[in-house]
Amino acid sequence: MQRMNGKTRRSVRLLAGWLLPAVLALMVAGCGENGDRGSATSAARNGEAVKKLVSDLSAGKIKAKSASVSATELTVEWPDGERTVHALPQDEFFVSIAPYIDRTHPCVNHSLTGCRGELAGMPFDIRIEDESGAVLLETTAVTPDNGFIDLWLPRNRTFRVTISRDGRTAVSDISTFDGDPTCITTMRLL
Repeated sequence: MQRMNGKTRRSVRLLAGWLLPAVLALMVAGCGENGDRGSATSAARNGEAVKKLVSDLSAGKIKAKSASVSATELTVEWPDGERTVHALPQDEFFVSIAPYIDRTHPCVNHSLTGCRGELAGMPFDIRIEDESGAVLLETTAVTPDNGFIDLWLPRNRTFRVTISRDGRTAVSDISTFDGDPTCITTMRLL
């Protein structure tokens, strides 16, 4: 290894003294032509991370003492007692639906760690239409162990949700405005 003389060492320190803060400033600013684009990209990444966290908590892949989703945030109490609050994406609304035949429970904010629907592990046909009748989603999904169907829908809209299984159908209008429930346990299959 070559030994640096005093002049070279000072140059490296000076370079590190202004280069590191400059790089950090660029990272905070978003490193792009448009600072808003950097912020939007960061928010999108955070939104995707929160959606993954919701999915993993709902599936039991991540353990928590409790986790619930309101119209605007995910609140988690971890096994060590720490409590964290995560903002949900600004353009998407989380809703979890438990279709049922005989048993249900009252619910407003979905508990990812506590809510249980009666029809776990079963396939359902799901159709979601917007106010104009345009189909947003038409699919078949199997409820996981908790018996709920988790969906991310556009915010600030009203939808008609139709869920069917074995000749039984439930239809309900749901909305995705701030203050609306994230836990739908009123869709009885008739």
